[in-house]
Amino acid sequence: MPTLVFAGDAPSLQPALPMDLTNHIVGYLSLAITFLAYVAAMTEDVIELRKSKPMVLGAALVWFAICIYYAMQGNAKAAVTGFESNLLAYVELLLFILVSMTYLNAMEERGIFDGMRIWLLNRQYSYQQLFWILGTLAFFLSAVVSGLAVGLLMGTIAMAVGKNNHRFVGLACVHIVSATNAGGSFSPLGGISTLFVWQHHILHFADFLTLFIPCLVNFLVPAAIMHFFVPKEVPLMSKQTVNLKRGSKRIIALFALTLVITVLSNVYLELPPAAGMMAGLALLQMFSFYLLKTAKDRETDGVIDEPRPAAWLDDRNYDIFQKIGNLEWDTLLFFYGAMMIIGALGFVGYLDAIAHYLFGEINTTIANILIGLSSAFIDNGTLMFAVLNMHPDMPIGQWLLLTLTLGVGGSLLAIGSAPGVGLLGQIKGIYTFGYHMRWMPVILLGYFASIAVHFWVNARFF
Repeated sequence: MPTLVFAGDAPSLQPALPMDLTNHIVGYLSLAITFLAYVAAMTEDVIELRKSKPMVLGAALVWFAICIYYAMQGNAKAAVTGFESNLLAYVELLLFILVSMTYLNAMEERGIFDGMRIWLLNRQYSYQQLFWILGTLAFFLSAVVSGLAVGLLMGTIAMAVGKNNHRFVGLACVHIVSATNAGGSFSPLGGISTLFVWQHHILHFADFLTLFIPCLVNFLVPAAIMHFFVPKEVPLMSKQTVNLKRGSKRIIALFALTLVITVLSNVYLELPPAAGMMAGLALLQMFSFYLLKTAKDRETDGVIDEPRPAAWLDDRNYDIFQKIGNLEWDTLLFFYGAMMIIGALGFVGYLDAIAHYLFGEINTTIANILIGLSSAFIDNGTLMFAVLNMHPDMPIGQWLLLTLTLGVGGSLLAIGSAPGVGLLGQIKGIYTFGYHMRWMPVILLGYFASIAVHFWVNARFF
């Protein structure tokens, strides 16, 4: 009897399905707020307003409008459930990127990246050799590290080794953006769009590796053409010496261990990627405590004046939470606003209408290629999140195609990806929007070449 009673009450406890508000004032208001928020974010250099601020405000306004309307209809729970599902997706992304960036900040503070720059200069490579070295490093590093961080790091090195040759710096920046986006497209550890697909359990980790050859082609085609325009001179040797701080190599090892834990826990335990990354953050926190404790104990024992005292003195104030505080919070909060706004538009019903057209009325392959081209204007992570909210029914080959096009399509314009936007702000006057546009035809050639190779090497998935 109790079972029957509760069974009879169960339907009333379930929130109703979302209402179609595409032709309602709430839907129109959501579109207007989204448009204004994106315009403000894209013109941050002109109006001097950080891109995260209008996006976070826009997300709040849109969801408040939706929740107020649902509450007036006596069904507030349905709107809250929709908000929470989008919030959960963002939290998983936030924790993943937070750990990755914290490790990068820790490695930068230990002098690892500065040592890489000095080492490259002291090897007396020519500009053409440096061009390929920087691109290759960007391609492979972006497979396991945030594309924005890799782009800024390689851009700093390019600026340092080519400070007397602006032509090399400009070409290297275009090359780095293209290589970074290509490298982040065959691994969910480095790209935002690939991470979204992985988090939603649409593709397994090993499936992404099948995109390695298409991504490599995307990287090599424009690079091979740009190679003939790179200066042949050799930059001056650096007078500095590499001086890594205590624990630098062990932090690199911990980061590698973190990535292994993340992949294995997802493949064998089906834990979300954020779980493995947070375990890695715990390892870094314990190691930072070790650095701090041993430095203080050494000072107490009166041996602080032994060899390399400066490194030990620095470690007395070592605080891992400072590395977390120094993250690129503007970018992280921008993703919050973008994901919550896209989620709201999906909840209202607009994404279903778009999905019906893209994946119902036109060819799926053409739709995925067009979406990839649009990533030259709109962040690929935002676009991928929008597609995931459309819930299209596609074979694995088409999901891989979408992952590829969204990942490498952002290279077409300087504003199409986080590495490009970061380098625009870092290397002003040398790497510009117009300079990147000059090389768009060769990047576009690599874009379609990678698509053709994907259909060839991954034909079994279609």
